[in-house]
Amino acid sequence: MNTYLVAGGAGFIGACLCEELLEKGDRVICVDNLITGSKENIVPYLKHPNFIFLDQNVTEKFVVANEVSGIFHLASPASPNSKSPRSYIAFPVETLLVNSIGTYNLLELAKKKHARFVYASTSEVYGDPAVSPQPETYFGNVNPNGVRSMYDEGKRFGEAMSMTYYRKFGVNVRIMRIFNTYGPKMQKDDGRVISNFITQALTGEPITIYGDGLQTRSFCYVKDLVDGIIRLMEEQQAKGEVVNLGNPTEHTIKQIAAIVKKLTDSNSKIVYEDLPEDDPKKRKPDISKAEALLGFVPKRSLESGLEKTIEYFRSKI
Repeated sequence: MNTYLVAGGAGFIGACLCEELLEKGDRVICVDNLITGSKENIVPYLKHPNFIFLDQNVTEKFVVANEVSGIFHLASPASPNSKSPRSYIAFPVETLLVNSIGTYNLLELAKKKHARFVYASTSEVYGDPAVSPQPETYFGNVNPNGVRSMYDEGKRFGEAMSMTYYRKFGVNVRIMRIFNTYGPKMQKDDGRVISNFITQALTGEPITIYGDGLQTRSFCYVKDLVDGIIRLMEEQQAKGEVVNLGNPTEHTIKQIAAIVKKLTDSNSKIVYEDLPEDDPKKRKPDISKAEALLGFVPKRSLESGLEKTIEYFRSKI
């Protein structure tokens, strides 16, 4: 039995990862201070014999008595929506600290425990890309002091810290650049595009598109993403590698709004507001490396995944 520490394990992706690891028969230590995560996401596992929850901020040093096979560092606010109480814009200092000091503390733990380390970076390290689709070799087009820089540059720093521990100390590091993800366990106020659209459609509120809606995103269903995350941890040849994880099928935001409206049978109007500063115009992963190295291929179609997600949101609204 492997023991995995999941930092940010009460968040959307983290909780889905915890669930999958428990189903595989692994032991899980979930670490989360719940500033953007939700204890509701992990309530089903609290009595599981192989699950431990630590209400802990990873920017503060902490002790783990158990042996640890691997560490997944997903601890960070992830939404850019300034209107969301859970966004990284609402927690700018915390976002910078968890991706710097938090990454340092978790890498130190990985070094001490001789554990594998997976750092959750993001497609936002590519900024507003001049290259599409974005391969791992693209260095990005990022505003280092813009309104989103606490997240973009925090993640870029976390990558640099992770690779330093790989090169200097031989820590078994892997970096994943996660593209837009959706599915059950999302929170209705997390500020993500899919959760915003579904919540607005189900409650009859206007569906809000920022800008003209022609900017594109590529959305990956969370179970597909979690499969890729676990493959990245388990693949021996992934040591020291940076890998894009996401679904390469590209849609405009306007298309996503129309699909959500159709699947929810909603009468909501679609309205347009100003585009936020530094919002990227394109987001599409090149996943050829993940396919070759990990055998990673997203399986669920957007409409099928949205139907599952809408079903989940109906039970919460």
